Amino acid sequence: MSDSEQSVYAKRTKTIHYGSLEESDRWHVERKDNDADGSGKTDYSQLTTSDYMALDEDVAKEKAALLEEFERRKKARLIHVSTDDGEVKSALRKLNEPICYFGEGPADRRLRLKELLSAYVSLFEPVFIFLTNPSIARLGEKGLPAAKPAKEEEKPKREQKETNESTWYHEGPESLRLARFWIANYSLARAKTRLEEASEKVRQHSATKAGRMVELQKRIQQLAPQCSQVGDTRPITGCRINEDSTLLLTCSLSSLCKVWSVPDCTLKQTLRGHKCNVSDVAFRPGVANDSKSEVAMASCSFDGSVKLWAYDGEESIADISGHVPHRVAKLAFHPSGRFLGTACYDASWRLWDLEQKQEVLHQEGHTKAVHCIAFQVDGSVCVTGGLDGFGRVWDLRTGRCIMFLEGHLSAIYGVDFSPNGYHIASGSQDNSCKIWDLRRRQMVYTIPAHTNLISDVKYQKNGGNFLVTSSYDKTAKIWSDKTWQPLKTLSGHDGRLVGVDISHDSQHIVTASYDRTFKLWAWD
Repeated sequence: MSDSEQSVYAKRTKTIHYGSLEESDRWHVERKDNDADGSGKTDYSQLTTSDYMALDEDVAKEKAALLEEFERRKKARLIHVSTDDGEVKSALRKLNEPICYFGEGPADRRLRLKELLSAYVSLFEPVFIFLTNPSIARLGEKGLPAAKPAKEEEKPKREQKETNESTWYHEGPESLRLARFWIANYSLARAKTRLEEASEKVRQHSATKAGRMVELQKRIQQLAPQCSQVGDTRPITGCRINEDSTLLLTCSLSSLCKVWSVPDCTLKQTLRGHKCNVSDVAFRPGVANDSKSEVAMASCSFDGSVKLWAYDGEESIADISGHVPHRVAKLAFHPSGRFLGTACYDASWRLWDLEQKQEVLHQEGHTKAVHCIAFQVDGSVCVTGGLDGFGRVWDLRTGRCIMFLEGHLSAIYGVDFSPNGYHIASGSQDNSCKIWDLRRRQMVYTIPAHTNLISDVKYQKNGGNFLVTSSYDKTAKIWSDKTWQPLKTLSGHDGRLVGVDISHDSQHIVTASYDRTFKLWAWD
């Protein structure tokens, strides 16, 4: 057969057998017997049997019960039962049923009420039960519950829910209006300067930028502890380096704050006045080291007190008591030095005007305690992180929340703005550090940074080329800005790290630990 010829295949027909082969054989045998008798007639009545026409009684009962159960469940889905546990108990009581079984929760109790009502519906079809009100009347002698139409009862609840969820505003004080105008004028000039510097960096040759980054990474690899100092008799809770990188401020659970010199770490000043554990400290920008009777530092404590300090005394020159009795976890100065932001455990954060000497903003928005706060380099916006696992970016010129940081699985304990003005870093109890882009309003990267919760995060202040995170796993880690790769691990503390900071000249990194010591890291 040639290749051009087509082969024709005969399709084999499929043999279909009807009925039982045993019956067919029996019929053939009987037919042969009849033929042998010589009758010549075929009895076709033998082809049918009554054994396959009638259903077994037990099978029929099971199928009927199953169909009845399906119908009952279908009717149960049509019954609307209130989600209020009190109304469910009231309905059960009116049905003369136990309002609670041992180990029964609200969801189980609601399901049991649905099952009971579906049984009533099967008795009185077609009936649809809408149980929305605690007052449940009885219909007829059988005690079938009846209720008012759902639309009439749910209308006031719907209106109340819309009222609670709607955005509302109230008139702020005159001091807030003045502060917002001042912040707008201040931030616009700084934003212009920042954008001009960013344009100059873009015009630089890529080889030049790559060479600088390689040199920086080599210097980071040479980081070593320059000084390790016992800071207090109790664990240290925070640390900060001032603007000219010559002073270091620490706080501890002993209610004392101490000022140290950099880089020799000698004690220069002890600040006394707190009556409870001090949780955080901050240097005020733009204040000279030799200034007198001027607010240069701030501290906050677990009892809700905030104190302002000067360089020439051990006693506070002003106290802020608007948070009592709630804990103030973190605080930060506005880049201008005029405003002070505080994160409070009453689920709010405050903005204080040091020139007007009053609170100009009491901002709510978090569902749990607010733990950390940081200002953008321009001073136009700030970011807060809370124990609810969410962060919020606030526009200080309008008071609106312009970005919602959603992605962490647990509480946020540290936030910071990059010097570029649009990148935000957040450290969480879920052991990760997330990078957010304010321009795109979304998360851009997640760093699986540590094996325990992250207590603080800090960007390099004069370029933002690297990021430092501190953790309860007793280490601090340095990460590159673009690729988010680990560059160096700072280990040596015997206790969990609670704070970290980078000097403005990028020459020193300080870490504070629960082992009562702080370490100053520098290039070899």
